[in-house]
Amino acid sequence: MATLKELRDERLRKLQELRALGINPYPSDTHRSNMAGDVAQHFEQFKDKTVSLAGRILSIRKFGKIAFIVLKDASGQIQLFLKDGIVEKLDSKKGIVGLEELHLLDSGDFLQAEGKVIKTQTGEISIEVTELRLLVKTLRPLPTKVEGFTNKEERLRRRYIDTNINQDVYDRFIRRSVFWQATRDFLNKNGFVEINIPVLEHTTGGADANPFVTNMAALDQDFYLRISQELPLKRLLGGGYEKVYDIGPRFRNENYSDEHLPEHIAMEWYWAYADWRDGMKFMTELYRYVIEKTFGTLKFKKGSFDIDLSKDWKELDYATVIEENYGLDVFGCTIEEVKAALKKHKLEVEKTDNIARGIDKLWKNLRKDIAGPVWLINTPKFISPLSKVNLDNENTVQRFQPIIAGSELGNGFSELNDPIDQLERFMEQQGMRDAGDEEAMMLDIDFVEMLEYGMPPACGWGYTERVFWVLEGVSAREGVPFPQMRHEIDATTKTIYPEIFKKLRKD
Repeated sequence: MATLKELRDERLRKLQELRALGINPYPSDTHRSNMAGDVAQHFEQFKDKTVSLAGRILSIRKFGKIAFIVLKDASGQIQLFLKDGIVEKLDSKKGIVGLEELHLLDSGDFLQAEGKVIKTQTGEISIEVTELRLLVKTLRPLPTKVEGFTNKEERLRRRYIDTNINQDVYDRFIRRSVFWQATRDFLNKNGFVEINIPVLEHTTGGADANPFVTNMAALDQDFYLRISQELPLKRLLGGGYEKVYDIGPRFRNENYSDEHLPEHIAMEWYWAYADWRDGMKFMTELYRYVIEKTFGTLKFKKGSFDIDLSKDWKELDYATVIEENYGLDVFGCTIEEVKAALKKHKLEVEKTDNIARGIDKLWKNLRKDIAGPVWLINTPKFISPLSKVNLDNENTVQRFQPIIAGSELGNGFSELNDPIDQLERFMEQQGMRDAGDEEAMMLDIDFVEMLEYGMPPACGWGYTERVFWVLEGVSAREGVPFPQMRHEIDATTKTIYPEIFKKLRKD
């Protein structure tokens, strides 16, 4: 079997021959009237009509004075039928290639084909080509499924190959796009306004996470890449907007897992004059709308979980669940009791663990076995520094989190707008941070200042594309087109461009 370099060398030879014929192998103009999939699916509508298609060659077969090419575009594929006497001959000025030049084309090349829509003698819907133009001469062949492009790392590094040969992966990112578009549509039709906010922040907050740090040369100051959209959006509530949201990237300097990526897309909305109960009702409707639009169903089988998002969502009390499963009083236990429970259930105990972190680990150990959908409510105040307390139990807050397939797939609460209370909670978080907890929130005095001017009562909500990953049934890295990976250069590329890599090694 020929090596990749040998295959590339052969295509380079063909490229030179095409140029020698006067053919521009990379023209800028394309003339396409229809999509291949539309023509193939609606033959009667297009029968005997002349169409112009453009796409990538999947295969070429030539038998004397006739040839067959399978052409693929984003909508599907169709057969091109070429016959001597019908298809035009070489016309280099127009970029037209004829049957005689077909040997210079390869699978993977891009073509434009014009001709009449017919059925061949075997009943195959085809384009009887009158004019064939080369749009792109490729230098590397796409691997086929037979060749086994199955190495996970290779697939993630060359996703542009993965989406070309694996239709399920291609379709996945179409669904991911639909997921966010449906989210945006639902919010817009309910009166929310999308206002994009900065990614770079002087002080970052709104979540428990370790931030990335960068430097802005223009100001000669360090900035954080945002870990949440929360605090800027709530500043907009203080600025007079009543329903706002943002969809965009956020960054958390943490390790990869099946459910987390250091960079991911998230949405947060904030709604003035609403509380957590309003938000819970609204989000139940939003989930159903978005998921139905994305997947065409509200029922899922995920591992051992049978999930039906159309049914009523139950409520789960945080403290009750912890006490029933671990015998711990969430509001009266000691750090020693928490660590003992962690050890008993073979969960990791770290030096920086405090009661809040330990209780959260215990909860997550239970969460993994919950099919849902359920709403987790009455979260302890000490792990919810931005939420309003419940009037009937000031140890808990007005927070609601959906549990689906063992994961927390969002977070919402009645927003804290008491500047004095907020400052006290920021100080508690800063104390945890000073004690070594790098994920504890930073003190944001500018946000407290905004609250002193006044922010209306409000509910806030956020979720990430993890909702999509979980219901799609893929890991985080499989759920995005281009996950960050350790930088590597392909061995063939190093062989092809030795002078470049020799220079890089010197530098």
